[in-house]
Amino acid sequence: MSEVAKIRVDGQRLWGSIMAMAEIGPGQHGGSCRLALTDADRDGRDLFIRWCEDIGCVVSIDDMGNIFARRAGRNNELAPIVAGSHLDTQPHGGKFDGIYGVLAALEALRTLHAHDVTTEAPVEVVVWTNEEGSRFAPAMISSGVYAGLFEKSYAWSVSDSDGNSLGDELKRIGYMGAMSCGSNPIGALLEAHIEQGPILEAENQQIGVVIGGQGQHWYDVRLKGQDSHAGSTPMPGRHDALVAAAEMISMVQALALEFAPQAVGTVGQMSVMPNSRNTIPGEVFFTIDIRNPDDKVLEEMAAQIEGRVVAIAERHGVECELDEIWDKAPVKFDSDCIAAVAEATRSLGYTHRQMVSGAGHDACQVCLVAPTSMIFVPCAGGLSHNEQESAEADDLEAGCNVLLHAMLKLANRGGT
Repeated sequence: MSEVAKIRVDGQRLWGSIMAMAEIGPGQHGGSCRLALTDADRDGRDLFIRWCEDIGCVVSIDDMGNIFARRAGRNNELAPIVAGSHLDTQPHGGKFDGIYGVLAALEALRTLHAHDVTTEAPVEVVVWTNEEGSRFAPAMISSGVYAGLFEKSYAWSVSDSDGNSLGDELKRIGYMGAMSCGSNPIGALLEAHIEQGPILEAENQQIGVVIGGQGQHWYDVRLKGQDSHAGSTPMPGRHDALVAAAEMISMVQALALEFAPQAVGTVGQMSVMPNSRNTIPGEVFFTIDIRNPDDKVLEEMAAQIEGRVVAIAERHGVECELDEIWDKAPVKFDSDCIAAVAEATRSLGYTHRQMVSGAGHDACQVCLVAPTSMIFVPCAGGLSHNEQESAEADDLEAGCNVLLHAMLKLANRGGT
């Protein structure tokens, strides 16, 4: 075994970095709240950059706020091998979603630095902006711009619920960089992540070798009925937007069950106007998220959503606007990147299985323009997007070791 093959990451240092990042934007119940492009997100970015510069990385920022921290290789004309994820969280987010992928990549570079290992190609850590899509929809918008899925002007224009645009907020926190998003090539991208599902834990597997991701459709639904007095408006004459919305929400649940076991459907955001106890709701806004790993099944689900929403609105006498704001076809990851992850897992002696990601990730965008794969580690009960999200230090260390050695494999292919 070569000396490089023997090196391992520092699991305690990785855990300490994750806990230090969790102190920025702490949640109310032990998790994290660093919504994209808030002051907390800026502070997390600042800390990440300081850590990268401490080991001699050169940091570049593009005009979508994506951060690239490079460690030079022997041949810097080669496109870099990149690893990372995101620092932004859900409003009630955990300490590991996204952050683990960024700090595992940083720990891999710290380990190379500590052992004075130079790769043939340069290696980089990336932080993608607004992966969650919680403050600015749609999700994964900056990796989407990188992959050519969204126009930059559109991405800059999307606004949060207070009317603040993504572009203005990038400028406000000082993270609209000079480099044009997508202008820097990626030789290969690896993303480590907690699974956000129960499979690895249930099967007592340490590593998920991710071969692809399921497809998604996101909808915004706006219903307009008629505000009216709750006490004096007879039931037959009402145009109750909330009653129509309630039937649509039940329909989303029923539809996902019809296409079980792989289909999922969620209504995760809703607002009711005028939101008064004794007024019939005249307007409702809510979101629909449907997912499936099979493209044909996903499109059938989408067609059913569109037809059933219209029918329910007509039955309740309310106007309906159904806008599909985002769709993402199922993706397959690169065979060489999958092989590099699998080989690293086997050589390190970890138990593992192949799997498809149920959640969306930046890797699922970038795979359209660069070879890509992912590494999953277990999380307790499969719970994520929740402040009680939890992962074991040993599992995080194992995933980071796999990431390190997969990066080495890809960065040194063809080299000595």
